[in-house]
Amino acid sequence: VYFMIFLVAFFTCRTFGSGVFEPFNGTNFYVRSNCPFTLTRFTNNRVGCDITIRRGDNGLLVQLDIIINKVRTVVQNGSIIVEEKSVSLPYHHTYQHIFHYGIYTRLRSSLLPLSVTWRSVPGGIDTMMVELEQELSTDMSGLCGKHTVIGNKQLITESVIAEDTCQTRDPVSPVNTECRKFLSYTLDCLQAETPRYIQLCEENIYGYEKSKYIGCAFFKEIVKLCGRERFIWHRWRSLTKCEEPSCPGNLVYTDEGQAFLPSCSNPSPTLSNQELISSCLCPRDQVLNDRADGYLCVPLPECCCVFAGKSYINGDVRSTKCQSCVCDSGKWQCSENLCPTGCVIEGPFVTTFDGKQYVIPGKCSYVASQCHNWTITIVFSEKAPSLTTVVLQLFQETYIFLKNTVKFGGEEITELHQSDHALVFWESSMYVRVHTSFGMNFQVQMSPEIQLYISASRNHTGLCGNNNDDTTDDFTTSSGIIENSAQPFSRSWSVGSCAVDIPSTCINTDNEIYADEKCSVLNNPTGIFAECHGHIPTNHYHTACIQRTCNCGSSVTQCLCVALGSYAKACASLGVVVGDWRKATNCTLKCQKNLEFSYNMQACNHTCSSLSGADPRCGLGHAPVEGCGCPEGTHLNKGQSCTPKAECPCYHHRCTNGKVCVHCSEDPMNTAQKTCDYISKPTGASRTCESGCYCPYDQYEDHHGNCASLSNCTCVYSGKVFSAGQQVKTNCKTCICGQGQWHCQDEPCPGQCQVYGNGHYQTFDSKWYRFAGQCQYTLVEDDCGNRNGTFSVRVESVPCCDEALTCSRSIILDLQINASQQKV
Repeated sequence: VYFMIFLVAFFTCRTFGSGVFEPFNGTNFYVRSNCPFTLTRFTNNRVGCDITIRRGDNGLLVQLDIIINKVRTVVQNGSIIVEEKSVSLPYHHTYQHIFHYGIYTRLRSSLLPLSVTWRSVPGGIDTMMVELEQELSTDMSGLCGKHTVIGNKQLITESVIAEDTCQTRDPVSPVNTECRKFLSYTLDCLQAETPRYIQLCEENIYGYEKSKYIGCAFFKEIVKLCGRERFIWHRWRSLTKCEEPSCPGNLVYTDEGQAFLPSCSNPSPTLSNQELISSCLCPRDQVLNDRADGYLCVPLPECCCVFAGKSYINGDVRSTKCQSCVCDSGKWQCSENLCPTGCVIEGPFVTTFDGKQYVIPGKCSYVASQCHNWTITIVFSEKAPSLTTVVLQLFQETYIFLKNTVKFGGEEITELHQSDHALVFWESSMYVRVHTSFGMNFQVQMSPEIQLYISASRNHTGLCGNNNDDTTDDFTTSSGIIENSAQPFSRSWSVGSCAVDIPSTCINTDNEIYADEKCSVLNNPTGIFAECHGHIPTNHYHTACIQRTCNCGSSVTQCLCVALGSYAKACASLGVVVGDWRKATNCTLKCQKNLEFSYNMQACNHTCSSLSGADPRCGLGHAPVEGCGCPEGTHLNKGQSCTPKAECPCYHHRCTNGKVCVHCSEDPMNTAQKTCDYISKPTGASRTCESGCYCPYDQYEDHHGNCASLSNCTCVYSGKVFSAGQQVKTNCKTCICGQGQWHCQDEPCPGQCQVYGNGHYQTFDSKWYRFAGQCQYTLVEDDCGNRNGTFSVRVESVPCCDEALTCSRSIILDLQINASQQKV
């Protein structure tokens, strides 16, 4: 990592007008030629730089050729061409960035402390400069010379690239009244150098007296040299008849303004006191609406927001199951994400609790996740990279999940099983849910292929990691050491020996062709899954789809549909509806008997047994699932068919745990108020009564199913039950359970943000993600849109000579101290 120092002076070489040059050493001279010249050439840290220029007969630069680390950029005829391809701005390459910089264009190298800035006008370039951010201890050639070399004639001779069709002429400087009049106002600035600048001005303007760019470029550079405190600063345009540059739209020109235009997407593009340059800016208190065509400035509150390619006006709200966001002055203000993290095992593709994704290498048996009271084991098929069995060992209980079958103690669970530790029930024909009393819950997709979805608290191990918001230790092996790759990590959690036998590439050409064609539906921007693209990226699911379909052991159509279903399920978990994707992709399911398929199947109160008392499957907070089940108005009987309520058999009901039976027809009461959970919920206006077993008067059902007084009511946090008086610490708060509710006290909450390697970021909230962008990014700032910030930290990757690697990182720290801003 190196620090970019901005408080030191830049070493600058510039050329302007028809041939005025100011090399790095600060001298100046004039060259009249239409030959190509080397402006500067050097090698620094094995990175080569070669910049050449050519002027046309109109005096302007008609070609600028920049080669850095073998990447060639050509500016010619108003176009910018990089490696023989025309590019638009901003343009970002691993080695360089090209962007608008006020009324200029700037190329900034990522490999060298160098930038090239130029101003394009009709017919060519009237001004350009090369800036070095530090002194280089390397040999340099070209008209810019070396910043320690004095003497110019030799520079010209050695720098010209001779051609038969070009000429270099001796400068001619006849008296020019416009030059002398202008420079008479700069005597207090140029002083003894005035005669030299009169000569340069007359050499520059000779033959180009009618050009609106040649003379004005010279005058402007002299004005910049003298500074705004001088008289000439405010009079030079009226003295020289040089017009202000025109600005597009309703932008306004200024001689000293921000280089980067504040916009709706970036209203505060820079915090630090960067150089002020000629620029086109919006009127005061307005920003550029860069989310619409043209150059229109609007007040910041009128900025729209963009999400998933759609525009939203100020005040619009968009919501998912997990969070809601409101458009406020061009930015989304979002609520906390309420969805819990989970571990996903879909075939050999695993996503840990902390979001790390990897591929299991072998068709073996593994510990997916375990803690001191439970273990979840998965078993792969010997023929294909898909699961055949999931085994849950919970205290002394063992549950076995096979395709379309769940067994406990040798008996099959066809509807529901409840013990002291777990509730196991079918949610639909496709999914079985396991809900425990201590916060570990998981869901098994039973058909057409077994897949596993686990949610649990912290302090567990296995293929799923430990759920501590830190992906760096997700590959902790069974022996306690952190591995660097998925293969040794996952094999350490295998039950017995494990060979590496899951192909990482396609092994069947026909399957590969089929997979490439059919899996592309995930990426179709107008297809059935497009509604979810803005919420969940498709890259992981597209890769998994191709590999699972390519290496399918049975029906490739079934493998395809399972892979597509994984993306649809992830979308549904956020509440994003993608429509009838099964029909659109020919993945429809057939239901047994008189069951019907639905994407919104719920187990609560959908069986005949649920009519005889409170259904334990209700109120668990689980989202609907897809699959076959009974439609509204019918209930599932023991024969696994749907029947009207009147035809359901009766079930004997006896109350336990100190509860009493309530018959609403005889003794109507608000039964919803009889649980500890209800105490903390908002009071509704309606009174509901459902017949069943409830705690007696002045007592409430706690989270263990027992009756307790109000003072002894339990509380729940992250799925774990806490007794009255117990406390937890979360999000820098200490919370104590009392009367069924949490009473919390805030404490200071420190946080750490970091970035390392090739785009690995950790947020202050300990979330990790990877973003390999090639631009400069704000890592943290306290401005937050109010333009009163005191600091910001920006970072930019500095690549190696190999484009794919990052060798170091540029860090820019902006500080505002005592009303003055500094960069470190």
